[in-house]
Amino acid sequence: MMEAQFEAHVVDGHPLFRAALVRVLDGGPDLRVGVSAGSVEEFAAYRVPPGALVTLDLQLPRLRGPEAVTTVTGMGFRVLVIAASSRHTDVLSALAAGADGYLTKDADAEEVRRAARQVAQGRRYVAPGLAAFLLDARQRQFEPPVELSTRERQVLALLAAGQRDRDIADRLAISVRTVRSHLDHIRQKTGRRRRPDLTRLAIEKGILHEEQRT
Repeated sequence: MMEAQFEAHVVDGHPLFRAALVRVLDGGPDLRVGVSAGSVEEFAAYRVPPGALVTLDLQLPRLRGPEAVTTVTGMGFRVLVIAASSRHTDVLSALAAGADGYLTKDADAEEVRRAARQVAQGRRYVAPGLAAFLLDARQRQFEPPVELSTRERQVLALLAAGQRDRDIADRLAISVRTVRSHLDHIRQKTGRRRRPDLTRLAIEKGILHEEQRT
């Protein structure tokens, strides 16, 4: 029997899905599951040596979403997100936060193993159904440059991180009306109207990462 080439760790807040995912990954002859945890905090407590693959849900207790991705990649692991959401904003936010791959939880066992192998080998993998959207996002990178003020960039970064207008106002110590005024100016400058389109803009321009310093 072939010895496993790649180690994978599973972080998912749903016990039944987590157990099923462990079985799927262990079912590949070249994959071996190490740690199985229900949260990022639980996984970190194992003090696993970095370098391996981590499959990561986004809806976790406590640390979740892009912040969970950033934390796990910051620990030195490659991240394959396997989440229930196929919303484009969630996909883009996860990839911008450092994930190397993204699958939805309706992926079959063979696709999960295929994605895990690719990410473990240092390559990227995105579910085929999401690929066309990401291609469109990349094409937008060739649009004429747009100059945003420092405050506009801060507002845009927080919006892309999933914050509501009230949350942004509280974070920046400004009024909701001022937040909406900044968003109107951004829309006028960029032509992007909807929040998902503004999120794409933040990711394409590398503005999302500025949220960490806001």
